[in-house]
Amino acid sequence: MTLDMDNVEVFDTGVKGRGLRTTKDLCAGEVVLAEPSFAAVVFDSLSQQVCHSCFRRQANLHRCAQCKFAHYCDRTCQTACWDEHKQECGAIKKNGKAPNENVRLAARVLWRIQKDTGIVSDSQLTSVDQLEDHVADMPADNLKELKIDVHNFLDYCPNTRHGVEYISHIFGIINCNGFTLSDQRGQQAVGVGLFPNLCLVNHDCWPNCAVILNHGKVELRALGKIAENEELTVGYVDFLNVSTDRQRALKHQYHFDCTCKSCSKNLKDDLMMAAKETEGNKPSDELVKEVQELSLECLAKVEAARTAGDFHEVVKLCRECLDKQKPVLADTHLYQLRMLSAASEVLSYLKFFSEAAEYSRRMVEGYMKLYHPNNAQLGMATMRAGVTHWHAGLIEVGHGMICKAYAILMITHGPNHSITKDLESMRMQTEMEQRIFKQNECVYHSMREAALQNKSMGMMAEAVSVEDNVKALFHKQ
Repeated sequence: MTLDMDNVEVFDTGVKGRGLRTTKDLCAGEVVLAEPSFAAVVFDSLSQQVCHSCFRRQANLHRCAQCKFAHYCDRTCQTACWDEHKQECGAIKKNGKAPNENVRLAARVLWRIQKDTGIVSDSQLTSVDQLEDHVADMPADNLKELKIDVHNFLDYCPNTRHGVEYISHIFGIINCNGFTLSDQRGQQAVGVGLFPNLCLVNHDCWPNCAVILNHGKVELRALGKIAENEELTVGYVDFLNVSTDRQRALKHQYHFDCTCKSCSKNLKDDLMMAAKETEGNKPSDELVKEVQELSLECLAKVEAARTAGDFHEVVKLCRECLDKQKPVLADTHLYQLRMLSAASEVLSYLKFFSEAAEYSRRMVEGYMKLYHPNNAQLGMATMRAGVTHWHAGLIEVGHGMICKAYAILMITHGPNHSITKDLESMRMQTEMEQRIFKQNECVYHSMREAALQNKSMGMMAEAVSVEDNVKALFHKQ
């Protein structure tokens, strides 16, 4: 994909400073802009599991023979990354170890500025060093961390020509503008990069665009129709928090007060903290408060147990908490949705698919009342719920959810993204299985049991002729 910047232009928004707006009408799913990183690095914790060039998670990565830190899919990825890695390679060899990802990213940014200046192509709308750093707005703890990073940077690059003030400026830019990179399946954050054009897009809690990493570039994609001259916005934080919590997070990380419509009017806050209503009756305020406090305590315990790998304890805690939440909290209450998410995820991992399917269904139904209809996280959650129902043998509900997820991700990710391609394969697979189910439920369940028990699908296929390609059934399971 070429960097076509004819769709956008920089303009002065007033209070928010610079922003990007469209120069033409856009449709849902249209790529507004695509941009490679100015510089990017893999997280320290995943340095041996993720390719340092294409950011794909791979088994048996090849290690750089010189620094023994960077890992690559193959010689092609290593060669493609050498121009970025060569100075890093020498610095790591000289120091004997690699510094943290912040220092490594700052070094890569400064090396590229030194080599190419802060603008590397005609399509780049702003110089890297003109981005906001907000160093002056940092609280004492953050300033202390910044000073430690600068100190470590000077140990890592002792011959740098840049002064402490400029190095601090670059660290501030990374802190405010760094974009988290995900793996090829969009399932895990694997690194962080700097994308100058993307940095010009301002925040809105109910944005009109989504940002997706696709084949090494970030894509800004329209979530719906966007009129000519309309400002482009993305969500810096997850919408699934009440407005005061979102504002607090934005102030802490990005140093601005969010005054978007969702925050100024507290939109959907009532749903996110609602009590359950049954035939016009609601539980008392005291009971709601008690269950909310219990939920927060339980969510902390769940996270601790999950971190420790004690998944059966996670299930036990979730079940107990959900039983207490169900008669008191509404199906859109944040604490119940978070508990449903944890429960469905861990139960799926443990292969308790039927129970996981019920929790995931409730979770998605709540999400659909809160999220933008084309929200990427809604699409991913619906996809996971669909797969869980599929594995539970609930083929009709599973296929329906997979189709809904596919419609969302076609807009947020586009047809060429690996996630969308995987989802298309699942959609076709479940569609075929659903046809068999509708024609003969007994045959369908017999074949499913055979597949799950690793019996010969060839033998099963001889007994039925519902589909010519029946041998391919359940290959995903």
